[in-house]
Amino acid sequence: MNTAPDLLVSRLDCERIEELLERPLAQASNASALREELARAHIVEPQAMPADVITMNSTARFRDESGEEREMTLVYPRDAHGETDRVSILAPVGTALLGLRVGQTIDWPMPGGRQARLQVLAVHYQPEAAGEYHR
Repeated sequence: MNTAPDLLVSRLDCERIEELLERPLAQASNASALREELARAHIVEPQAMPADVITMNSTARFRDESGEEREMTLVYPRDAHGETDRVSILAPVGTALLGLRVGQTIDWPMPGGRQARLQVLAVHYQPEAAGEYHR
């Protein structure tokens, strides 16, 4: 397995995700993996976030291990229901994508014991790059 890539997470996203992880809903999900990712991430101020990093509410294009390309927006659980183009931060794919930069690849455990290899191809929208620091 590859070594895990460096992650960048905005201070605001980190604070909101940590708050989310305190809620009972988060306890029954991918919470431990998400906590581990936050613990190893480099935390930066939203204004200092490079535009090629996947942050909360970013829309990114990535390739999975099958070669299929997908575009999704990384959202909080309340914004993910019934939307196929949105992925919750509590979903395995959402947790894997948080903090990755364009060009980075991560190997990530998925339900059923399989591994997914995800490569970030592009960040089409990022709130910080759009000047939205207090969303």
